[in-house]
Amino acid sequence: MNLHAIKSIYFFEMARMWRTLMQSIISPVLSTSLYFIVFGSAIGSRFEEVDGVSYGAFIVPGLIMLSLLTQSISNASFGIYFPRFVGTIYEVLSAPVSYFEIALAYVGAAASKSIILGLVTLVTAELFVPVRIEHPFWMLFFLVLTSFTFSLFGFIIGIWADSFEKLQIIPLLIITPLTFLGGSFYSISMLPPFWQNVALLNPVVYLISGFRWSFYGVADVHIGVSVALILVVLAICTGIVAWMFRTGYRLKN
Repeated sequence: MNLHAIKSIYFFEMARMWRTLMQSIISPVLSTSLYFIVFGSAIGSRFEEVDGVSYGAFIVPGLIMLSLLTQSISNASFGIYFPRFVGTIYEVLSAPVSYFEIALAYVGAAASKSIILGLVTLVTAELFVPVRIEHPFWMLFFLVLTSFTFSLFGFIIGIWADSFEKLQIIPLLIITPLTFLGGSFYSISMLPPFWQNVALLNPVVYLISGFRWSFYGVADVHIGVSVALILVVLAICTGIVAWMFRTGYRLKN
């Protein structure tokens, strides 16, 4: 394995985060803070507790997951699309670096940015509400695995997209709505039975449920189902990325 090449691409991508700190970290954290203020104060005053957890604390895992999903996809998709746009991707493809090493570097950098953002958001949440983490190992497990999985998904979007507009289509029209409807601000047990069944068709429900369980020990679905789903999505995304590199889909033409 060419560790020097992986480190070069990885640190180049990470350096971009520090150059655009306002966009990469500060802006998402400020947006999440507004959710805490608006939802925690306006709606939280009408709910004393949800599943034995104060409403302000209850929405913390959902808000972290919202940031995690959107930023993982955004970081990874832009990270691979921009080299394609300016043509520097051909220098990477012609270098003695395997496809696995290229994907690992780009996806690893995007996931690292998302993990940092998730941890910063968690610390910020402590300023607004008391947060407890009952299962810290599983919290980190979901944080890391979700970041890598959706960074892979974003990597796929970055290769598929042929314009900057297409980079935003799936995150804005699919991922963000699914996250808002996935129990970020409520428990699906609060819904009527019919809509509970509909909500279970949303894969983001399982991610948020598992992540919230790691905090408070409460979940809408079994933790094993949440883990299985994220592993299945990870395997599917890995297979698609491998196919894209093997066929040269939108990379060699």
